[in-house]
Amino acid sequence: MKHQIVIVGGGAAGIAVASSLVRKDVSLDIAIIEPSEKHYYQPAFTLVGGGAFKPEKTVRDEKNLIPNGVKWIKQAVTAFEPDNNQVKLGDETSIEYEYLVVCPGIQLDWHKIDGLQETIGKNGVCSNYLRQYAEYTWQCIQNFSGGRAIFTQPAMPIKCAGAPQKIMYLASDYFRKNKILDASDVEFFPQGPAMFGVPTFAKPLEKVVARYGINVNFGHNLVGINGETKEAVFEVVGGDNAGDTVTRKFDMIHVTPPQSAPDFIKESPLADEAGWVDVDPHTLQHKRYNNIFSLGDATSTPNAKTAAAIRLQSPVVIQNLLALMKDKSFAGTYDGYGSCPLVTSYQSAILAEFCYDGKVTPSIPFLDPTKERYSMWLMKQKFLPVLYWDWMLKGIEFDIPHKERPHLLPK
Repeated sequence: MKHQIVIVGGGAAGIAVASSLVRKDVSLDIAIIEPSEKHYYQPAFTLVGGGAFKPEKTVRDEKNLIPNGVKWIKQAVTAFEPDNNQVKLGDETSIEYEYLVVCPGIQLDWHKIDGLQETIGKNGVCSNYLRQYAEYTWQCIQNFSGGRAIFTQPAMPIKCAGAPQKIMYLASDYFRKNKILDASDVEFFPQGPAMFGVPTFAKPLEKVVARYGINVNFGHNLVGINGETKEAVFEVVGGDNAGDTVTRKFDMIHVTPPQSAPDFIKESPLADEAGWVDVDPHTLQHKRYNNIFSLGDATSTPNAKTAAAIRLQSPVVIQNLLALMKDKSFAGTYDGYGSCPLVTSYQSAILAEFCYDGKVTPSIPFLDPTKERYSMWLMKQKFLPVLYWDWMLKGIEFDIPHKERPHLLPK
């Protein structure tokens, strides 16, 4: 089989790119390689875990999202042969392409935590990183009657760096409303040294932590878990005690699994030394293979891995891909934009927006971006799902201009 444009991955990035390409030129010969029959709106999994979003609203059939005229190849990719312009599939067939767009998402490495696969989804061990486990998170929160609730965050990069603590704040708010927060020991174990990678937003999150009385243990990485004995084992990262292990008892624990590029990316000629698709961070073109572009969570770009990033990466890939096809110079440039609605309660969120190098780049020119707001909670819960399903996945390019606004930042 041969197609003019082959897209690897039918998630947010793949569908957005295909839909937008079809809108611009219906004559393009496009194929999407995607093995899954279901498509999930993953940004809502946090809200599902907090009981604030219906699980059934996070899923749709993949076949209903692939644009008319785009070929769906329902297979898994096993290997790339970029020197031959071919992609190998799980059924041992090959697809030839003229241009390739690689966006398979990120891999959840549950196996890297000893004992996790045996106990996840029971024994008070939950995670919002898959829908079925997110539903169990809500059960754990409702059944919690006091004791120790632990929330973990592994080394970056992960999908949505704020997600591990969003559910912690929702759980704490739920405990507060049900008058069990004072009888609860809520602990956060992030592998990193700060509440958030962008210092501007780390400071207000420190205030949220203090408000709920959460005990934060920086520099701890979850390495093992025993659901039956309800014990979590952490390795100390950095400092004088680096390499030591700490064991904590828990009554419930929300685990954020380690994450990496998919294995078939790591093992391919497309990968950089860390295993990610090796692209120019601004043009999103592969550094060695000119007819290959990549976007989304599998790329080497040093931005936050969020749906908001994909929303602005997609037009850049499309613009530069079409320019390449016409032998024109590239005009599309990605500045590293990402956003994270940092949910801090059932009525508030901080909209963190930032670009490469940690530059704070809010879209709303008159609002302090570090403040908790009810309007940002409504945006997360009500507006963003509509933007995702009805705009982004239908190829409608939509953006509110963002830029640095130093005058809005706390002095």
